[in-house]
Amino acid sequence: MSEKEKEKEKEKENVVTEKVVSEADELPKTIVRRVVKDKLSQLSTDSEVSVLRDSLQGFCESARIFIHFLSATANDVCKESNRQIINAEDVFKALEEIEFAEFVTPLRTSLEEFRRKNAKRKSESLKAKETSKKGKMKEPSATNGGGNKEEDEDEIEEE
Repeated sequence: MSEKEKEKEKEKENVVTEKVVSEADELPKTIVRRVVKDKLSQLSTDSEVSVLRDSLQGFCESARIFIHFLSATANDVCKESNRQIINAEDVFKALEEIEFAEFVTPLRTSLEEFRRKNAKRKSESLKAKETSKKGKMKEPSATNGGGNKEEDEDEIEEE
C-alpha cells in the first residue's frame, strides 16, 4: 500500500470512531425537539413552529457541549472542596463560574419542587407498604390451624 492509501484508511477509521463516540454522547433528538418546539411556541403564538433537521442537530450538539462544560466545571468545584461526588450546590457554583448565574434561582426552585414531590411520593409509598404489611399480619395463618399462634396459646391457658 502506498503512503496516501494508508492515510486515507486512517482517516476513514477516525471518521467511523468519531461517529460512534458522538452517537453514544448524543442527546435524544425527540426530547430536544420537544423542548425547542415548546419554547419557540411560547415565544411565537402566530403559527406552529417547525425545526429543520440541521437546526435540531445544532441544538443537540450545543446542549451536549454545554452539559460537558458544566459537568467539568462542577467537577472542578467538587475537587476544590476535596470531595468526589458532585452535588447540586457544585452545579450551582459551576453555573455562576461559567457566567450563567441567572439560571441558579430558577434551578433551585425547580430542585426544591422536585424534592418536595419526591418526598411526598416516598411517604405515600411507605404508607402503602405499612398498610399492606398490617393487612397481611391480620390474616390467619394456614400453618397453625387458621389462627394466630399467640391467640391459640391464650385460649389454651384460659381453658
